[in-house]
Amino acid sequence: QVQLVESGGGLVQAGGSLRLSCAASGRTVNNYAMGWFRQAPGKEREFVAAISWSGGFTYYADSVKGRFTISRDNAKNTVYLQMNSLKPEDTAVYYCARNRVGSGNYYQQTGYDYWGQGTQVTVSS
Repeated sequence: QVQLVESGGGLVQAGGSLRLSCAASGRTVNNYAMGWFRQAPGKEREFVAAISWSGGFTYYADSVKGRFTISRDNAKNTVYLQMNSLKPEDTAVYYCARNRVGSGNYYQQTGYDYWGQGTQVTVSS
């Protein structure tokens, strides 16, 4: 079993920054791609970013490209999401997830098997 715990969410003004962390325990996630998704009130959960197991490849939703950066520290079994130039439309609960081995699917929820409980990000205008 893998437990994923997100942290770092909070309330920030538009234009500000936050860094989310996703700490894994139970089993290592070092050999797995990892992803971040978000879900705003009344909307479906959507892909935000993903990173390969080595960190050599990253993938972003168009809505966050150039503003968000995903990274990982395998020594700490932790994945990060640096969010800059935040906008009110970034307000959502942010979830990290472990990608299924061999799924090749980074952009859809079905490509992931373990999920964290989420952390709230609120961006005020």
